[in-house]
Order: sequence, then structure tokens, then C-alpha cells
Amino acid sequence: METIVRKQTSFRLREDLLHVLQEEARKANRSLNNFVESTLMDAMSYEPNEETKAAIREARTEKDKEVFDSLESLMKELRQ
Repeated sequence: METIVRKQTSFRLREDLLHVLQEEARKANRSLNNFVESTLMDAMSYEPNEETKAAIREARTEKDKEVFDSLESLMKELRQ
């Protein structure tokens, strides 16, 4: 089993962000440290699957993108 070494550190956060993090950690019944560490690990290790990668490539290269003039027209198209 691999040993995980944790290094103690400190950093500055906006007070409002700290309060949000504390509240989310409390809701998840986790320590602030565990909540922040796991959230950062998730953010750093996210790798989209092949279908998502293909959709991103298509969206970035599509020449004839359909443009909607309102949210209502977009929603109407999506419902079809």
C-alpha cells in the first residue's frame, strides 16, 4: 500500500470563500482540510471521456454554428 505524505502548509483565502468552504464541508460531514483537499484533487485530476473530447473538438471547429436569438428559441430547438 502506498503511503501518502501530507505536508502542512498555509495559504490565504477570501473570508467569504472560507465561509462557503466551511459550510460545504459541514454539509458533507467532513473536515475542512479533507473537503478542500478532495475538491482540489478532483479539480486537478478531471479528464473528460472520449465522447466529451470529441464534442469539445466539434464545438471549437464547427463553421456553421446555429445561433439563437433568445433562450426561448434555444429551448424550443432542444425540445424537438
